[in-house]
Amino acid sequence: MQAEEIKKDMDISSWPSDLAYEQWVALPVSGARPSARYKHAAAVVDEKLYITGGSRNGRYLSDIQVFDLRSLTWSSLKLKIEPNADKSEDTSLWEVLPGTSDHSVIKWENKLLLLGGHSKKSSEAMIVHFMNLETRVCGVLETSGKIPVARGGHSVTLVGSKLLVFGGEDRSRKLLNDVHVLDLETMTWSMVEAMQTPPAPRFDHSATVHAERYLLIFGGCSHSIFFNDLHLLDLQTMEWSQPQIQGDLVSPRAGHAGISIDEMWYIVGGGDNSKGCLETLALNMSKLVWSTLTTLKERHPLASEGLSVCSAIIDGEKHLVAFGGYNGKYNNEVFVMKLKPRKSSRPKIFQSPAAAAAAASVTAAYALAKSEKLDFPQIIDLNFNGVENNVPKKDINVEIDAIKEEKKTLELSIEEVRAENSGLREKIDELNSNHTELSKELQSVQGQLISERSRCFKLEAQIAELQKMLESLQSIEKEVEILRRQKSALEQEMELSAAQRQGSGGVWQWIAGGT
Repeated sequence: MQAEEIKKDMDISSWPSDLAYEQWVALPVSGARPSARYKHAAAVVDEKLYITGGSRNGRYLSDIQVFDLRSLTWSSLKLKIEPNADKSEDTSLWEVLPGTSDHSVIKWENKLLLLGGHSKKSSEAMIVHFMNLETRVCGVLETSGKIPVARGGHSVTLVGSKLLVFGGEDRSRKLLNDVHVLDLETMTWSMVEAMQTPPAPRFDHSATVHAERYLLIFGGCSHSIFFNDLHLLDLQTMEWSQPQIQGDLVSPRAGHAGISIDEMWYIVGGGDNSKGCLETLALNMSKLVWSTLTTLKERHPLASEGLSVCSAIIDGEKHLVAFGGYNGKYNNEVFVMKLKPRKSSRPKIFQSPAAAAAAASVTAAYALAKSEKLDFPQIIDLNFNGVENNVPKKDINVEIDAIKEEKKTLELSIEEVRAENSGLREKIDELNSNHTELSKELQSVQGQLISERSRCFKLEAQIAELQKMLESLQSIEKEVEILRRQKSALEQEMELSAAQRQGSGGVWQWIAGGT
């Protein structure tokens, strides 16, 4: 399905009501457009799309462009340096944000925060820029702690008052798969020591958080491989896993854009350096099922790498807003898709039912048995909800009783699952037995086929010999016929010669008798 364009002579103020659901539409623009680009960063605030930086023809861009989703007009946002900045430094660099690409932008309070990215201005550690949307002041936020190395092509996800940074590519093109947390209230960095197998180092992937607990990583690439895998980090247990996914097959991609709305995670664009991805995907994060919303035609602007996608609520309805990208051509069009209203479902644990019940039971039992002895420094540090545990003892006892009841229910569920598993094992054993018998029968039939093939080869050899003999018999018959003809001719010559000899003897006798 190809994106349509709204008629330019229509009433601009009512354009959202004229959109069809789940179709990409190119918005008309009044006045000048910003330069086409890719690997920029974008955010929607108060029905305005903010585009920061990016890259075009190898040049880093530093401008801030704003698209009004009501009037459908572009404007340039002029920034000024933070008033209390250090005057001893060259402040000319801070009149606008430095040219940057492959960075991330997050809205926090009345600011846009820009993290990382590649630029001409080198830095060993990751820099956090800000721009105040009310005062239009920009600057650099001072951070402390274990500041991550500078990088681009990473992902940044907001969870409560904390930012999660994953992966990317540093200045020396080293690929990363580390996880860092920035506490926006204290501006302190910390590094997450996660367990189990993390995703392979990558950049140009996408990331989101579901249910304030699970960090999801999708796609991206290394220097030679493009990924289509989905990884999950449990922010409570700090364990990586790679859950089973259902639904449509998803092709490997990097440079795509993603945005989550409620329980749905929407993925747009991307590619593998040879072709762009035409489908717009949606992952139901509660059920872990991929589906395809729409498929575009070849060379469509949205089938690009390095584009951006944001969410916007217009007239009470949710929309996707996409901009930019590169697919052999730099793009600067704005596309929107109006989403169908969805009923939100209760989040599920990202495992099979049996594993989920077992994990919940073990977790509850372990918490009951060890709660008084455990020390939780990392969990306190990574308390994404920022809620203090000032709970009365009575309430705690009530919660413990509730957990015990839930534990009993889960144990019953485990027994049911075990009984079901036992029945499945019996069926599997029966199927294995049938498979063994069929395998033996197949081997017998294969042996017979081999024997018949051998007979066929022998018969073919005999037929070939008989054909040769038949050909030789035909040759002999021809030779016999020639000999017969030669014999007949010889007999005729002999008869003629005898007749001549008889005629010659009678004359001499007549002469002799006459005398």
